[in-house]
Amino acid sequence: FATFSIRTSLLVSPSSFTRLMRLFSGQPAYNDWFLSLYNVFFTSLPVIALGVFDQDVSARYCLKFPLLYQEGIQNVLFSWRRIIGWMLNGVCGAIIIFFFCTSALNPQGFNKEGKIADYQILGATMYTCVVWVVNCQMALAISYFTYIQHAFIWGGIALWYLFLLAYGAMPPSISTTAYKVFVESLAPTPSFYIITFFVVISALVPYFTYSAIEMRFFPMYHEMIQWMRHEGQAEDPEFCNMVRQRSIRPTTVGYTARSLVKTNPLEDSNSNHR
Repeated sequence: FATFSIRTSLLVSPSSFTRLMRLFSGQPAYNDWFLSLYNVFFTSLPVIALGVFDQDVSARYCLKFPLLYQEGIQNVLFSWRRIIGWMLNGVCGAIIIFFFCTSALNPQGFNKEGKIADYQILGATMYTCVVWVVNCQMALAISYFTYIQHAFIWGGIALWYLFLLAYGAMPPSISTTAYKVFVESLAPTPSFYIITFFVVISALVPYFTYSAIEMRFFPMYHEMIQWMRHEGQAEDPEFCNMVRQRSIRPTTVGYTARSLVKTNPLEDSNSNHR
């Protein structure tokens, strides 16, 4: 990202190049403990809650439309198209968070005293946006909310602020770059909350737009059931029969099996015996 920023700044103006040169550094933006606890406390519990408590459709609709079970058998939910789509979603969110935060925090004064946002403030702000985006996107992906999911999602965000407050209160030898960064720099500054709000909204817009278009125009089988329930057509026999007759996708054979069929090892061995 830093290299890309320097290259693009050459096409803009010398002043932009001077400002962005300060971003080119070997110093990591995130504190070591931020990275260590990311998958442990701040984002792991919502994923567990999603896997354990979420329901795409109710048990009654699973019995009414048994073809729903074919989505797992046919590997629809874990196809390469969906895996690459999630990867692109992560890259898109990272680009939005990075460039929006660096553009908003650099080079104007960050607080009322005119202090410039250094890499400690930049790293804490970007990390705050990451925690918000991941948990809010998890909330958008959930179909069936429970109190536990609410507690894990919003509790994970609250835990980040509590950790930043407690960790920053430790001596500088322990907290290093996070020393009082929240109490003295982030919390008293309105621009921190404004930047967090707009960056999180901007990072969620691509995922929300894609999900809305897919749900409305290219729904998967379980999404068709959800849409049918939302529209109140679950008791319409004609519409239910139409949904039951729809095929999920033409092939159910995995890549390895297709490769074996192309090579036909059994047929070759039989011909050799002849």
